[in-house]
Amino acid sequence: MEQSYVIFSDISADIPAGYAKENDIRFISMRYSLGDEDRVCKEIEAEEVLKRFYDGQRNGDLTRTSQISPQVYMDVFTPVLREGKDILYLALSSGLSSTYQSSCLAAGQLKEQFPEREIVCVDSLAATGGMGLLLEAAVQNRKEGMAPAENGKWLEENRLKVCHWFMVEDLMYLKRGGRVSAATAVVGSALNIRPVLKIEEDGTLKNFAKARGTKRALNSLVDYYEAAGDKKPGERIYILHADSQENAEYLEEKVKQINPQCSVTKMMLSPIIGAHTGPGMCAVVHFGRR
Repeated sequence: MEQSYVIFSDISADIPAGYAKENDIRFISMRYSLGDEDRVCKEIEAEEVLKRFYDGQRNGDLTRTSQISPQVYMDVFTPVLREGKDILYLALSSGLSSTYQSSCLAAGQLKEQFPEREIVCVDSLAATGGMGLLLEAAVQNRKEGMAPAENGKWLEENRLKVCHWFMVEDLMYLKRGGRVSAATAVVGSALNIRPVLKIEEDGTLKNFAKARGTKRALNSLVDYYEAAGDKKPGERIYILHADSQENAEYLEEKVKQINPQCSVTKMMLSPIIGAHTGPGMCAVVHFGRR
C-alpha cells in the first residue's frame, strides 16, 4: 500500500519537471548568481532560462552558487510536519556540498518539536541525473509501501550503483572550483584537451581521464557506459548537457545502439551544477558498476 510521506530533494537534482509534479517531489531552493545578478532557483528551470544562463557564461559572466543553511530546511519542512506528514530528503553528495550536513542539523532540531514525525535525510553521494535516478527509485519504493526509514535505507544501499561520466569543454570552470590546477587548465585549453570526470564512492568528483577534442571525449563517455552499464530492457539513463543539444543527441544515439531497449531522459543541466562546469558539459548517468 502506497505511503503518503513527502519526498524532498535540493534543486541541484535533474529530473523532468512533469515527473516531479506528478509524483509530488518537492525541492529546496538554492541561490546562484550570473554576473551581478543574484537568482533563486526554486524549481526545475525551463530550457529558455537555462539557455540564457549558459549564453551568459559564454559571454564572460561569472557564475557562483551558495550553500543551503539549516534554517532554510526548517522553514520548508515545518509546515509539512505540522500537517502530520513525514519527510524523506535526498541531498546532493556530501563530497560536493554541505547540504546534507545542513539538512541533518535542521532535522535534529525539528525532531525535538515534532517527536512523532519521521525526518529521514539521505546523502545521495550523487549529483544531477544521478539524483534523478534515485528520486525515481524513491517514488517507486513509496508506491510499493516502503516507509521513509526503509526507503532511506534502500537509497543508501543502492546509491553507489549510480555511475556518472562527465566531460567539460572549458577547463577554467574546474580551475575556479579547485578541480584542476591553473597550469593544467591553461595547457589543456591550448591543446584542446577535454577532461573526463566521474563521481567517486565518497561522492567527490575525480578527473580520471582526458581526450583530445570533444568527439573523442563523448565517445569515451559511451565506452564507460558500455563497460559499466546494466544494459537491461527498460534501463533508465540520464543524458545531461549544458546547452549542447547536438552532443547530447549524439550520446543518446550511441547509447541506444548499445542498448536499444533503454529509456533515456535527455535534459539540460541545472544552473546549480552548471555554474561549476561551464557551457558544453555533457554527462551519461545510469545504474551499474561505479
